Amino acid sequence: MSNEAHSPRRRRGSEQPTLKEVAEAAGVSAITASRALNHPDQVNERTRARVLEAVERLGYVPNLVAGSLASARSRFIAVIVPSLANTVFIEVIQGLQETFEAQGYQILLGNTDYDTEREYQLVRTFLGWSCSALVTAGLRHSQACRTLLANWDKPIMEVMELGEALDLNVGLDHTEAGRCMARHLLERGHRRVLFVGARLASDYRAGMRYAGHREVLEQAGLAAPLIELDHGGLDAGAAGLARALENHGDVSAIHFANDDLATGALLHAQRLGIRVPHELAIAGFNGLPIGQHITPRLTTIRSPRQHMGQLAASEVIRRLEGKRIQRLQHDVGFELLIGEST
Repeated sequence: MSNEAHSPRRRRGSEQPTLKEVAEAAGVSAITASRALNHPDQVNERTRARVLEAVERLGYVPNLVAGSLASARSRFIAVIVPSLANTVFIEVIQGLQETFEAQGYQILLGNTDYDTEREYQLVRTFLGWSCSALVTAGLRHSQACRTLLANWDKPIMEVMELGEALDLNVGLDHTEAGRCMARHLLERGHRRVLFVGARLASDYRAGMRYAGHREVLEQAGLAAPLIELDHGGLDAGAAGLARALENHGDVSAIHFANDDLATGALLHAQRLGIRVPHELAIAGFNGLPIGQHITPRLTTIRSPRQHMGQLAASEVIRRLEGKRIQRLQHDVGFELLIGEST
């Protein structure tokens, strides 16, 4: 997508769908459609199913703000992230919050737990409360969610990665980050390199890094084996190392999808008496403090997460204030931190 921007994105239609249009699409009266949404026990299941199907297909959002308040501009910004247990997203939220609050805005926070259906429900709720803008982590949404957002006429900011966005976009190139670490490991002389991640279908940004990693290894004529774990964290990193040693005994370097996994593996390697990096190199991603306070210090890629949140909030505020948006997309970049683990 172009980085130049002279006006907000084009919408699918000039107005958001109305309850009357939902009723017509479902073949019921407006009163029946209203009852199906607000008092589902007053209509039969088949009727309610038709109404809900029309709601999803049209992208209808009921306005939850009563009376004259419905047309008033709110001072709330909806922020939706996939996890509140992950330090990565906490730092992005901190950047968003401090920047929005400095301009008199408050955030409404939602957590999807990496569930696209849950994201859709959160988006419907937040849009119904007439938020001034929406910030969401990531570019991948269900089709129903994309329909909702395409009909919305307020700023949408998607953060974390770069790509074809609905509106505004601040993030980094995760595929290139994967390439960067793979090149570093090759430069260190490693030819038997393993990638270890967790739930890559949900944590698709880690999957993007693996794609970049694999590309570099395959271009060098090397295999790019993958171990995928069913959960993350320090314990999972230790388990990932155990699987690597069992199934890939000749591995000389492991590229972990994040620092939590890498740190867990590094600590487990010490318990097993494996000398890092002399017998096994270990690398991560994110640049978390824990990886910089262990011995040997973890080689990783640092992403500017708090800055990402600050920049994203600043661009949303510019749009809300009617100021010219010079760029729809901002690449915050990343930094390779070479520690002693590789």
